[in-house]
Amino acid sequence: MFVPFDNLSATARIWVYQSNRTLNGNERDMVESELKAFCSQWQAHGAPLTSSFQLLYDQFLILSVDESSVGASGCSIDGSVHLLKMLGQKLGLDFFDRTVASFLSDDKVERYSLSHLKELFANGTLKSSDIAFNTMVATKDEFLRSWTKPVSEMWLSRYLPKKALA
Repeated sequence: MFVPFDNLSATARIWVYQSNRTLNGNERDMVESELKAFCSQWQAHGAPLTSSFQLLYDQFLILSVDESSVGASGCSIDGSVHLLKMLGQKLGLDFFDRTVASFLSDDKVERYSLSHLKELFANGTLKSSDIAFNTMVATKDEFLRSWTKPVSEMWLSRYLPKKALA
């Protein structure tokens, strides 16, 4: 059962997927339409899941399930993954590339390969105070509190030069 994101409890489970590129207006409309239809009929063992989604910066898909009454099962989660893979194939997108980190710069999303982050921090291209997207958030509350935060305050800090942490 689809509900507005604001209506989900603070403990609602969150999955953050980032597209490998920005969606255009038609792609955004298609993704939103497909996800609303999916959430409207999403079930776990025959019971409707109270669910929602947000598409932010035309690049991040925030999928959520309020598990206070019915929890998402392995099969129901697999269904959401299947949908995102299908949408990715239709639109030439990849929602599953975990080898990049995204940063917010002048209200735009900048993506960098994890394998280059140490070099980018060392040469000053990126700084410990830069705002990054925390794709590891697991609940709505955590999403609202810490989806974006300075690199120095999140898991990406492991890529900072040692002197930046001192």
